[in-house]
Amino acid sequence: MKKEENNHYRFDSLSDALQVFGLPKPKHPLITLINGAITQINTSPSSHVLNFYKISYKSGLNGKLRYGQNYYDFDEGGLLFASPNQIIGNADESNPGECSLYTLLIHPDFLWNYPLAKKIKQYGFFSYSANEALHLSDNEKETIISIFKIIEEELNSRIDDFSQDVIISQIELLLNYANRFYNRQFITRKAVNNDLLQNLDETLNNYFDKELSLKQGLPTVQYLAETLNISPSYLSDMLRSLTGQNAQQHIHDKLIEKAKEKLSITNLSVTEIAYELGFEYPQSFSKLFKSKTNLSPLEFRKTFN
Repeated sequence: MKKEENNHYRFDSLSDALQVFGLPKPKHPLITLINGAITQINTSPSSHVLNFYKISYKSGLNGKLRYGQNYYDFDEGGLLFASPNQIIGNADESNPGECSLYTLLIHPDFLWNYPLAKKIKQYGFFSYSANEALHLSDNEKETIISIFKIIEEELNSRIDDFSQDVIISQIELLLNYANRFYNRQFITRKAVNNDLLQNLDETLNNYFDKELSLKQGLPTVQYLAETLNISPSYLSDMLRSLTGQNAQQHIHDKLIEKAKEKLSITNLSVTEIAYELGFEYPQSFSKLFKSKTNLSPLEFRKTFN
């Protein structure tokens, strides 16, 4: 464990992390499954960075909300995900009374030479924040815990030439189920997500109406996520479930909408419109416009003459 300049503690090895939390050394140097609550001892850091993937199943997550009859979260517990170099601390432990019943730590080197080493980076929920946890139904909970138990059995009773293959297949199975269950969660949260989509459009409209694009350039996914108090990955995945497009594509559609408006009702030049929308180079604006409409900005303007 070493302390970084920003006062976060970094754990580069599983052994260091487990020692600080008062737990035995791992049976495998690159992967461990902790079964039971983790008690943070007084000398352990409240804010830290892990050099490995972390998947935690927590009981009694505080996320059950109601929105009329259309939105609910299960309160039987849920999953939290963290990727290497992600800050974990008070935000990760959103309620001191919650405890992790299972915690799986996976060093990236454990996945080396397996397709999952690249594929795992495609699971957006590793970048979600703690308040975007996956809330599980009873049946979903049984499925996830059964996978944890298989991994636990492999690690505790029979590490051999086949163990790594079996464990990695179970990790991938767990991640695929998490993908499926998150998709279900987007559906059950549809009413709230529709409100979020409306807020997103209002944010983009305000961005252009107040000409923030002249000062700050093109709106970014990061800017929108921070404004809406959600993570960029969750924003993109939520939009994809509602509209079939990610956040960047949504921004592009809004840019084209505003560009069409300016081309049809103003006498601004294409260059002036590009700068007003936040483009650094007019050529970039013209290229995006044509890719979306099959017309150049000037060709589009001529259709109104």
